[in-house]
Amino acid sequence: MHEPVTPVDSDVDVHVPAMRAELRPRAWPVLGAVSAGGVLGALARYGISAALPHAPTGFPWSTFLVNVSGCLLIGVLMTLIDQVWTGRRLLRPFWGVGVLGGYTTFSTYIIDIHAAMRAGAPGVALAYLAATLVAALLAVWAGTVATGSALELGRRRRERRRRR
Repeated sequence: MHEPVTPVDSDVDVHVPAMRAELRPRAWPVLGAVSAGGVLGALARYGISAALPHAPTGFPWSTFLVNVSGCLLIGVLMTLIDQVWTGRRLLRPFWGVGVLGGYTTFSTYIIDIHAAMRAGAPGVALAYLAATLVAALLAVWAGTVATGSALELGRRRRERRRRR
């Protein structure tokens, strides 16, 4: 049986004994999973941004694609972790925090908005700001609903086969 996952605060101050306790050896596999996943996610994001460059006045399609697809995958992943892959200690840190955290880039989203405004393209900046926000929220919802529906359909089919 797997032990419950204890969250680790990323803002650990090693000078505070109570906070330092979070860095006990049990946390090292989690930190390793986050780090390894983060490398993979960041490399994927870099590849997409290199493949789809944009001018400061153009719509930042690469960042939009990365953030929206990452949100969709987060919805899928969290549903699977909650309903199928329960009790797996390193799954969420590796895929959720590491890979998808390194892949999505909402800090670049803000920088892209700022760059478009400075380049004299406020319409692009506002359209991008609104489109990303709406699309990202819809993507998380769609990933969650679609995965939940697929899992439910699979359960019903297995149940029907058992009854025959």
